[in-house]
Amino acid sequence: MNELSRRKFFGGAAKVGLAGGALALSSGGVLSACSDAASASSDVVPYTGLHQAGITTPAQGRLVYAAFDVTSKRLTDLQRLLRDWTAAIALMTAGKPVGSIEPANVYEMPDDNGEALGSPTANLTITIGFGRSLFVHDGDEDRFGISGKLPKQLAPIPLFRNDVLDPTRSDGDISVQCCADDPQTAFHAFHHLVRIARGTAQTRWVQLGFGRTATTSDNQSTPRNLMGFKDGTNNIVAEDTTGLRTHVWVPPEDKPAWMTNGTFVVVRRIRMLMESWDRTALKEQEDVIGRTKIEGAPLGGRKEHDQPNLPKLPKDAHIRLAAPAENDGLRILRRGYSFADGADPQTGQLDAGLFFVAYQRDPRTQFVPLQQRLADNDALNEYIKHVSSGVYAVPPGVQPGEYIGQTLLG
Repeated sequence: MNELSRRKFFGGAAKVGLAGGALALSSGGVLSACSDAASASSDVVPYTGLHQAGITTPAQGRLVYAAFDVTSKRLTDLQRLLRDWTAAIALMTAGKPVGSIEPANVYEMPDDNGEALGSPTANLTITIGFGRSLFVHDGDEDRFGISGKLPKQLAPIPLFRNDVLDPTRSDGDISVQCCADDPQTAFHAFHHLVRIARGTAQTRWVQLGFGRTATTSDNQSTPRNLMGFKDGTNNIVAEDTTGLRTHVWVPPEDKPAWMTNGTFVVVRRIRMLMESWDRTALKEQEDVIGRTKIEGAPLGGRKEHDQPNLPKLPKDAHIRLAAPAENDGLRILRRGYSFADGADPQTGQLDAGLFFVAYQRDPRTQFVPLQQRLADNDALNEYIKHVSSGVYAVPPGVQPGEYIGQTLLG
């Protein structure tokens, strides 16, 4: 979107104004329009709220997850980007185009590419996070004067045993999670954020996902991952307010203050070595996971939600090592997706697996010790490979008149 088109869009189609070159969001503008639409449509998830949408929202069927690197060194550019993104997110999650699709002058470019025309709103959510490099770039550069606001919880994830991480598909200044029940809707949301970011930020990496691998609501059944096993049986769900308060949302006492009611997300691209798994007997597969394949019951049990008898499970079974009872009550909110990205050009083997997404209050005391235990002992390690990694601070949600990240940038 060029500057002329940007002025036309934000001055008219979105009914918001530009103040001093930056987008001014008002209670009568796009954010309230999003709330109005939510009350009229069953497939609209309001973007406003105490927390960002897309965390405890019932997990949708499709994912576009991406990281951006900010190319500008001006704080005003970063603020404008997040203001413009917020306005666009409010429109897209309300099922509205982001400006003109068919300009009166056919020699002008459209503000919105139009690929979502005819697609449902599909419970679209867009969730934004900030990487460590946004605060401290290339070791010590403080591009935006915010290094003093770097959360201690946003520490680098250590390299675990058997990690084979691709730095070009890891980390990044800003993370964007677009989830929807329609793939075209999810892609359109991501595409338009890319359009708005041009000149200020560029895409670092992108991961498409299909088929949720976690349950985030009591109303959802447990899905299966690409290994054929039910995944996320004991996940934290939206209805578990105590679990969310204890393990997911950042309270004021944790600090920094700008992260209150926010959370932290860890993402990992975990490739499944499908050819090896396919040659593994069912008995061994069940021993590796610690559950029966069809019912999903813990070994020795009959039903999926039976309490596992952990001492009776193999010592290296995945669910035994990951169980809260074996990890001082530690829990995380998982929200991952399956992926299938063709075949490895060198080996011809499938490039498929799990794009792991986990929200938590403090990765240092939750994800890191849990993953360390799994990396050292999990029988599943013979069949998987962690190939990318990222950790991001996810700020709280917005109210009408605010933009995402305002608690950090002002």
